[in-house]
Amino acid sequence: MDNLRLSPLISADEIKTRVLKIGESITDKYRGKELVVVGVLKGSFMFFSDLIRSIDTDLTCDFCGVSSYTEMQSTGEVRLTLDLSRSIRDRHVILVEDIVDTGLTMNFLRRHLQIHKPKSLTTASLLLKPDALKEECSLDYVGFKIPNDFVVGYGLDYQGYFRNLPYIAQVSNIN
Repeated sequence: MDNLRLSPLISADEIKTRVLKIGESITDKYRGKELVVVGVLKGSFMFFSDLIRSIDTDLTCDFCGVSSYTEMQSTGEVRLTLDLSRSIRDRHVILVEDIVDTGLTMNFLRRHLQIHKPKSLTTASLLLKPDALKEECSLDYVGFKIPNDFVVGYGLDYQGYFRNLPYIAQVSNIN
């Protein structure tokens, strides 16, 4: 991975500040309600972890997994690799994703979770690439809008590497 050139895009401090703001908004909206926060594996795990720690109300956690990428390209086909471990029926659900680029995965997950009949379904994504959207995809909470470049860090990876970076970086010799 030494041949890749990383350019910092969003600092760890910027991420921390934005995640705290999103957590405060979610706290205000869901305080006293039965809340389930669902993280999309693998990429959202850092955002998910920091976000749930910034939500000051009772909640439970669950996870789901999807696959739609080979290397750096979206295949356009989304498949479920891990489903929820318990019922979300009649509960308020927040779906937490690391990045929305094509919109295909988020829309797939939204349709999938609606089958389970939650009381409400709210979406949160750390990153949004508006120029990469292939279908309309509305999000309730967005950390940052970014250009249509390949990024790593803070849970996002390239071939499994760079998830541990505390910031978001553009991979300049891939874009």
